[in-house]
Amino acid sequence: MAADILIPPIIKFGADLLGDVPSVVTRLGCARPMIVTDPFMLTQGPPAQLLEHLRKAGIHAAIFSDTVADPTSDVIDAGVRVFKDGGHDSLISIGGGSPIDTAKAIAMLAANDGHCRDYKVPNAIPRPCPPHIAIPTTAGTGSEVTRFTVIIDSAKGEKMLIAGAPLLPSAAIVDYQLSMTMPKRLTADTGVDSLTHAIEAYVSRKANRFSDAFALQAMKTIWQELPTAFHEPHNIRAREAMMFAATLAGMAFSNASVALVHGMSRPIGVFFHVPHGLSNAMLLPAVTAFSAGAASERYADCARAMGLATSQESDAAAIDALVAGLYDLNRQLQVPSPQRYGIAEDRYLAAIPTMAAQALASGSPQNNPRVPTSDEIATLYREVYA
Repeated sequence: MAADILIPPIIKFGADLLGDVPSVVTRLGCARPMIVTDPFMLTQGPPAQLLEHLRKAGIHAAIFSDTVADPTSDVIDAGVRVFKDGGHDSLISIGGGSPIDTAKAIAMLAANDGHCRDYKVPNAIPRPCPPHIAIPTTAGTGSEVTRFTVIIDSAKGEKMLIAGAPLLPSAAIVDYQLSMTMPKRLTADTGVDSLTHAIEAYVSRKANRFSDAFALQAMKTIWQELPTAFHEPHNIRAREAMMFAATLAGMAFSNASVALVHGMSRPIGVFFHVPHGLSNAMLLPAVTAFSAGAASERYADCARAMGLATSQESDAAAIDALVAGLYDLNRQLQVPSPQRYGIAEDRYLAAIPTMAAQALASGSPQNNPRVPTSDEIATLYREVYA
């Protein structure tokens, strides 16, 4: 099948890369970037280091640090005002997926006006965005290389998927040293998020040979290295490998798609403030078991790439090993169920009809090998609760 492949035109991977950012800003023809980060990252030092590198290079920059964990349209609107009032011509995001997604949406509205909801899938983004340099500090979202952003509509409480080539960052600066201080819970959640990206990209109805290559390598690496990164947070080899794999998985799903896990994950995040990677982890084993029969060869490939099955074993045996392995990984990484996370059963059950409707409306379940009905999504939500 034909595939349109989109990746950032500049990708740098390595260590101590913040000092390279001024040359990338100049290469992009920009002079007044706005740095987008979050309050926690601001206390950790990298944004200030970045600002100093820019100042030494004679580049005027300012910091917008009002990003929240799940970006909202109100925050985006505030960022657009700061961007325009400051006469900025570009953006540099530094942090996890939230600052990167926030910068994408700010760039989109700075160029196209309106409200974030005007551009949610399937609506198009008509005009190109200002240049955006994305610098991830977590090995998880892959947002630095994708054409997606996810924003909560502050008025409606809906988590909106926005997609389009204009959202693709102009450059990705992937410095694995920035991930060395990630706490264990964040390491686990973002790691499973990356694994979900890789698996869903490979089994997606929009998969292609380009995305397949990145997805298989990403899931192989994540399966090998995530437990080490979780239990040995200062292991440089594991941190570097996870950062690289997260970027590969991002390129995979950006050029294929995510599927049912992500469609169901977003409403859990909105209703119960569960971090995105963690809600993916809660869902991944059960959704894999539900979906595998519709793409048995593909899911068996995943199991073999991850070392859970050999080429001599049947597809059915490989799928059984994959599902069992995903449940075991959740146990290793101490992933709680929604119940153990503290979500009250009555609130959870009451939200299921709305969550199922929002999951279907996101479009992601339609990319799943087995396209679910609303009732089947509701059943899956009930299954994972405890």
